[in-house]
Amino acid sequence: MQSYVINLIRHGAVDETLKGKYIGTTNVGLSKKGREDLVTIKETLGYPQPQKLFSSPLLRCTESCELIFPGMEINMISNFSECDFGEWEGKSAAELAGDPRFGQWLQNSDKTPPPGGESGKAFAARIMRGFENLVKTVSSQGITNAAVVTHGGVIMTILAIYGIPQAPSYKWRMDNGYGFSVRVTPSLWMRDRIVEVFDTVPPRPKES
Repeated sequence: MQSYVINLIRHGAVDETLKGKYIGTTNVGLSKKGREDLVTIKETLGYPQPQKLFSSPLLRCTESCELIFPGMEINMISNFSECDFGEWEGKSAAELAGDPRFGQWLQNSDKTPPPGGESGKAFAARIMRGFENLVKTVSSQGITNAAVVTHGGVIMTILAIYGIPQAPSYKWRMDNGYGFSVRVTPSLWMRDRIVEVFDTVPPRPKES
């Protein structure tokens, strides 16, 4: 039975994240170092060459697509945008430390959204809709190798919900420009809604 590979890649670095700020839906571009690092990873380690390229619509992801996969058409998936931090966009934990709502959010982000933002539960539900639609797309179109450039939080959520081996989201952390490859086997997907996490992006060096 035909299987389908989806390469999940985190976008390059942005200055705001390096400064410890919450940057979800804020539409910032890549930093100079972020761009340089993606080029270095591409030239030294290499990225898989997909048949079709998907991306979060946010600028840091589309810019990463253009650097990693120049000339490829970018197919946007709005459900793969990062979590919306509402009024806390662009602020650091230090700036929010005196806000009691921030403490409540840290204790239970699934049920407690940032003011004007998105709860963890709502974020996960949106990511699930996006990923299940993506699986339907690649299988119906016969796309055996796809790439998705998106956000760290999106990838960790996908793998925590659907990935085997099973692991909590924090176990799936990755640096900018890196990610994981998953294999969708139709029988497993239809029966259990699971995908196999079988490699990193870029791929691990093969043992001699």
